[in-house]
This record gives sequence, C-alpha cells and structure tokens, in this order.
Amino acid sequence: MAQPGRAEGNEAMTEREKAPEAPPEAAPGPVQEARRLIRAAGSATLATQAAGQPFASLVTPAAAPDLAPLLWLSTLSEHTRQLRAEPRCALLFTGAPNGPSPQTTPRVTLTGEAKPVEGPELAGLKARWLARHPYAALYADFGDFALWRIAPGGALLVGGFARAVRLRIADLLPDATATAAIAAAESGIVEHVNAGHAEAVGAIARRLLGQEPAAGEGPWRMAVVDVDGADLVAGEQVCRLHFSRPVASAEEVRAEVMAAARGAGTGRRTD
Repeated sequence: MAQPGRAEGNEAMTEREKAPEAPPEAAPGPVQEARRLIRAAGSATLATQAAGQPFASLVTPAAAPDLAPLLWLSTLSEHTRQLRAEPRCALLFTGAPNGPSPQTTPRVTLTGEAKPVEGPELAGLKARWLARHPYAALYADFGDFALWRIAPGGALLVGGFARAVRLRIADLLPDATATAAIAAAESGIVEHVNAGHAEAVGAIARRLLGQEPAAGEGPWRMAVVDVDGADLVAGEQVCRLHFSRPVASAEEVRAEVMAAARGAGTGRRTD
C-alpha cells in the first residue's frame, strides 16, 4: 500500500479530487456467499460421531487465510475425543434470517477432516483465531486446549428457502497464489491502516457496518485481512468487512478499503 506515512487534511475532498464512485455491489454468487458465511462466523455447529452415533456441539471457529476452519478445543470435550478417533466431521455456519421463517436463514455445511495444528504454523494460526475471539485470551494458554484445523472436503450452501447449491471444493477455496500474496503482505497492510487511517476504520465499523464499541472497549482497528475481507476489532467486539470481490494484492486491498471508507461517508483517501 503506497505512501504509508501520508496524512490527509481534515477537509473533505473537493469534487475534482474525489475518486469515481464505485458501482453498486452485485449480489454475491454462491461461492462468495459461502465464503462470507464461513469467514464471518463467530460460532458454528460441529458434527462428530462415535461408533456411528452422531453428536453435535457448539464451537467458535475462525478461518485460516486459505478458508480452512480453525477451532480451539479442550482435550476434555466430548467432540475432541471423538475427532481423535474419527477426524471426519462437518461444520454448519449460519447467517441472519431474512424474515420470520428460520428457513430463510442462509447457511453452509462444510465437510472435512480435522487435525491438530503443530509445528511452525501454530503460533500464527493461533493468533489469527484469537483475533476473531479476543475474549478467549483468558484461557488461550491453558494446557488442556489445542488448535485444530479442518481441511475442507465439500460444501452445501443453502442461501434461503429452496436455494440449495452444492459447491465443489476446488471452486470454494480461494486461489492459492492470491492467498499467499495477501498473507505475505498482511502485517504491513494492518500496521499501515491502523497507524494512518484509524479514523476511517472507525467510520467503516460504525457507519457502514452498524457497529458501536461497548463502553470502555477502545477504538476500532483492523486485526486481520485475507482475500475476502478484513476483521475489525474494538476490545472484545469483532465485525467483518466483506470485500466486493476476492483480492490478490495489497493494492487491491487498498482499493477495497478506500471504497468502504467512501461508503462510510468519510470523504477521505486511504493511501
């Protein structure tokens, strides 16, 4: 992202200086809708089984850059013992209903195989999970917890009543090259946005996403960014900024954040 030290004046840009308004965002297709549900979920239903008996439990996922769900699980939990014996599982992610009928709720069921995360990637993925669940810092270092990753195997999106679409995993997962590029640039993007554009981040959270930090939670900041969007955090509150389309470079992230800032009515550039 260019010119990280640049600061703009407080005056709104003139009409001549304003960047062209982005066209209205098209409704997301099935793949984008499914990714949004997975990445924005603060909770999900995990389905496991023991000796053929299905079992369902509430879990708190986060998404790795490549969309693989991450779970911070206690070794004392029933579902953890079941995953060790049979790693095949399913996760149900749900959005908000579009009316009084629960059948209007968009949801995606993701099947896959679970495995504990070990080795050099553990620290980074654990930090990513904690960015989605800041309250969990109270027990994040307990010895009876471990990070698990679910390798996706297939997905079924139900976008609402009578709107079911089976998604091939090759279509659902983000482009590997773009994922790696954004992951490599992520720390610089987050540092630059928080250091130079905190006001715009707050406006995006409050005005565009309708989020107000609770008393004493502090200002909004960007916590993580991926090919599909960014998580914004204020204390223990988290909200999701969805990009209009998947990105593949820091410059494309910049364009999406600029568009969000304009949508929030800041009248400010985000260079």
